[in-house]
Amino acid sequence: MEASPASPSEVNENKDLKALISFYSNYLWTRVLDFLPSPDYNFLRRIRSRAAASRRRHRRRACLPLPLPANLLDSCQPATTEASRVLDVLHEILERTFSNLNNVQKNLQFWESRAEGSKGQKIKFMVLERGPQAFVEGSIQLLRGSDGEGSSMRKMCLSASAHISERIAVLTSLRSALATFLAQFYMEIDKYGEELVKNPQNSLPALLDRINDLFFKLEVSIGHLHAMRPSNSSVEGSYSLPLVFEKLPEINQDRSQWTDSEIRDSINLISQNLEKLESHLTFIVDKHRKPKRVTQYWIRYTCGAIGLSVCSVWLIRHSRLSGSHDIDNWVREAKDSTISFVRDHVEQPLLAIRDELFETFRQRHKGMMELEEVQLTSNSLHRMLLAFSEQTKGQKFPENASDQEMLEIVMNRYEEELKHPIHNLVNGELARALLIQVQKLKLDTETAMLELNQILRANEINFAILAALPAFFLSLILLMLVRAWFKRDTRAEGRGRVARLQRRLLVVEVEKRIMQYQTFVDQGMEKEKMDMFGMLLYSLDRLYHAVKGHAKATGEWQWLSQDIIDLAKPSLQTANKLRATSRMERVYDCLLPALQRQ
Repeated sequence: MEASPASPSEVNENKDLKALISFYSNYLWTRVLDFLPSPDYNFLRRIRSRAAASRRRHRRRACLPLPLPANLLDSCQPATTEASRVLDVLHEILERTFSNLNNVQKNLQFWESRAEGSKGQKIKFMVLERGPQAFVEGSIQLLRGSDGEGSSMRKMCLSASAHISERIAVLTSLRSALATFLAQFYMEIDKYGEELVKNPQNSLPALLDRINDLFFKLEVSIGHLHAMRPSNSSVEGSYSLPLVFEKLPEINQDRSQWTDSEIRDSINLISQNLEKLESHLTFIVDKHRKPKRVTQYWIRYTCGAIGLSVCSVWLIRHSRLSGSHDIDNWVREAKDSTISFVRDHVEQPLLAIRDELFETFRQRHKGMMELEEVQLTSNSLHRMLLAFSEQTKGQKFPENASDQEMLEIVMNRYEEELKHPIHNLVNGELARALLIQVQKLKLDTETAMLELNQILRANEINFAILAALPAFFLSLILLMLVRAWFKRDTRAEGRGRVARLQRRLLVVEVEKRIMQYQTFVDQGMEKEKMDMFGMLLYSLDRLYHAVKGHAKATGEWQWLSQDIIDLAKPSLQTANKLRATSRMERVYDCLLPALQRQ
């Protein structure tokens, strides 16, 4: 059966639908191509850098402030909006430069620590700390043995040295370029600070023009990284992208001031250049960054994953999923053991200590009764001795006569009576002397029992404390772990002794770089001077961020922040800066040694 031919209206509808689909497909594809970067650029890295930049804009951290007067916005009252935008851009440049410099410095310190290691440590890094693929390749290279060109160990060591040296060279040059850019930027802001207050309409355009020139100087400095790459580079792909900054439009400099639109365009252009710089630096640093923690300790994580898998299989075999009740029984036994431990080593000792402390007054009456019984026995013995002595000696004894003297009389009489025991037992004083000795024995027994009872009561609290010692030590260990986690001593912003030491070392680093900067100034080394001043600003920024929270808590922030800002001033004499660092180490609580905080 043949299909009927389509009508002209249906054909036109199909053509319109295809044209519509083709139009939207071409539109979407064009937008995608516009968004895609050049072939030698990593698309994922670009997305990640943009996301990171966006997060940094929304989460600004405290950094070293710009050397600008506090009344700058008041002087720019006719153009407050544009002046505020200029300040925002300047703050953004300073913050991102500090962030990029910190990222470069951390990676550089890692590679420098690896370069200082022994040959065995370098080989260990090349084989075990660069991932599974490097482990396989390094193992194969080591197992090949020796050949005519030398041993495999020597080749691996040379390869590690080249691998590390290349990254150190690139990151060192990049750090120097960023530090010089930071120093020039900060000096320009300091130079134009007073002029911005006096004549903001003319100073703002000039400052923007100088800042844009600094971007082109930085472009030239970073461009030298192209020539540093050796022919046998271990860095995958091209590690330097073309960096082309946009120039400010040609504006008539003879005019008294720029228009608001021209200033706005200049701000937008500087922001675009900053974004390009951010992407470029992110790309270079990612190519030369230290291996991630997962990569460095991949063997540990692999063993941990295998162990976790084995434990999971073992738990499944003993769980209800496999029809076993072993886990339930173990949980029940662990619960009973925990309850028994808490009851024996926590609850009962604490109750015993409580009872011992609070029952002391309640048992005072019982102790007084026991003491009274002993006193009655003693008084009875005294009267018996007194009566016996008066009858034996035939004289009157005083009431306070010593029991020991009268007891000697009793014993002497007792010895004489024992010469004729049968006769004296009936007619003499032998029975009476025996009764007195029985009374003395009763008194000694009661006295000894009273003292023993007091000793046992005094040691009941000691026995309770001994029973609670296991729980006490366990609680102490848990408290130390929680305290160590809470203090977070791994960074200078922490609260513990190690963090305090790191803050003091930051002050030492600042002092050292101040002296190095002055040395370069005296020797007329312009490039090294600017590099060192940029690193000084970087150290001051780290110190500023580390002490801010602690100084605010102690009320010292107003003076400490001003001292840090003064140390960053290019015009301040070196002697005054060294005097300020010495004062900071002696005065401020957050920078004092732990032993001097008493």
